[in-house]
Amino acid sequence: MSDQNPVFIPGPTNIPDRLRRAMQVQTRDHRAPDFVETLAPVLEGVKKVLNTTDGRVVTFPSTGTGGWEAAVSNTLSPGDKVLVARYGMFSHRWIDLCQRHGLDVQIIETAWGAGAPADRFEEALRADTDYRIKAVLVTHNETATGVLSNIASVRAAMQAAGHPALLFVDAVSSLASVPFHMDEWGVDIVVSGSQKGFMLTTGMAILGVSPKALAAMQTARLPRTFFDFRDMMGANAKGGFPYTPPLQLIYGLSESLNMLFEEGLDNVYARHYRLAEGVRRAVDAWGLKLVAQSPDLYSDTVSAIYVPDGFDSNKLTDHAFHAYGVSFGIGLGEMNGRAFRIGHLGSLTDVMVLSGLATIEMAMADLNYPIRLGSGVAAAQEYFRQPARPAAKSAA
Repeated sequence: MSDQNPVFIPGPTNIPDRLRRAMQVQTRDHRAPDFVETLAPVLEGVKKVLNTTDGRVVTFPSTGTGGWEAAVSNTLSPGDKVLVARYGMFSHRWIDLCQRHGLDVQIIETAWGAGAPADRFEEALRADTDYRIKAVLVTHNETATGVLSNIASVRAAMQAAGHPALLFVDAVSSLASVPFHMDEWGVDIVVSGSQKGFMLTTGMAILGVSPKALAAMQTARLPRTFFDFRDMMGANAKGGFPYTPPLQLIYGLSESLNMLFEEGLDNVYARHYRLAEGVRRAVDAWGLKLVAQSPDLYSDTVSAIYVPDGFDSNKLTDHAFHAYGVSFGIGLGEMNGRAFRIGHLGSLTDVMVLSGLATIEMAMADLNYPIRLGSGVAAAQEYFRQPARPAAKSAA
């Protein structure tokens, strides 16, 4: 496959040449006195993306999965109860991680294509009069279904129930692509990674941690070594790492933040909406349906699209790869064989998205899908012909 073709998977995303160059650096001493000049601005920059003044930023050489593990192992104890809704592959995997850590997981089964059920969270929390539930875990953007959940409504439900549980949010495929308000939404730990909205290679877990979550560390008894917040924050405060850091990714994240702030975060979010809406116009023109059940749940970073009855979405994505050298997201979990995914986050433009739509249209036509060749591209073209409306400059 030509590396000139963009990928349309929901992460890892396309890496801009500017960031590739930023990561091509020679080895340097991470214990040298001047390393703090590199690290400290990166941690402060991530705070701006998170919209937090009170939270601390912690990074680990890992992925989002490592970030999940860090969140639970630093704040909870064996046997602690957590409340989670399962409505996609990534909420399912977080549940699995918690169970493997010996936590008591109360699961709210939810239809795939729906979002975080704030009303059912409230009901469960009101019933928990002994406050056994220590944390509520929510996947902000469910990558398997293309669903963006309302985190503010979850926090409102927790407040209505008068419950003191911590709120943990997986924002791996949303942060730096759609607005996130850590302080306003009362998020205690947010988990993300380097390989999606930050447009870097995989290898860095990025977390925001509230004062309430930091206080929970004092009584937490789950084991942690590599992912210990205290070790990392202690070393960061002195300008270093408790072990060898992913130096190239730190340089890359520094330059990624520069790119995001130069564009303006509000403009970044407006661009993602525009790209997503172009894809949605194409899906409608094809006569296909999104997995997300309603427009208020539509994700601006990934669209999961049902294939017609009698078709196999895996054959479609395989054909697009082998015939045209372009990758699209496969169906995960309950969506396996039923839906394919178009990732539209990170380093993408209108023109790049049009190339992806044209490619998947050709693949569908090759496999005799009931679509008209060019229909989706034309619908997206009509939308993209409208001038983009620049958003107000972000304060960041």
